[in-house]
Amino acid sequence: MIRALGFVSLLIVIAVGMDLYFSQLANISPAPTANREGTVNMVGVQNDLLAIARAERDYAAEMGSYASLEQLLSGNYLTLPGKRPPYSYQVDTSSSRFRVTATRMTPGSPAQLWIDDTMEIHTSP
Repeated sequence: MIRALGFVSLLIVIAVGMDLYFSQLANISPAPTANREGTVNMVGVQNDLLAIARAERDYAAEMGSYASLEQLLSGNYLTLPGKRPPYSYQVDTSSSRFRVTATRMTPGSPAQLWIDDTMEIHTSP
């Protein structure tokens, strides 16, 4: 009789634990697919900005000045995986500084991301 009562108590504890587990699991909602896609794209843009900035540093170390995006690509200092819509890239240089800007061509946020010779990525709304 005591063993049966212990077994029933164990089943009740397991049932309550499973109920709590499944109720918590039901409250977790997956992120929308578009948001995941946007996050992946944003990480790609940030990686591209870092790659362009590193290429600028490599070019400046070798040539003594900063280069346009076309010069970096043609000189094999940089290989971008392709386009990253809806963003396009622009490189602005001076004798002692550079700034690489990714501008969004469609409505959305962030409108721009940029990196400069400080190697920090900044965003604008």
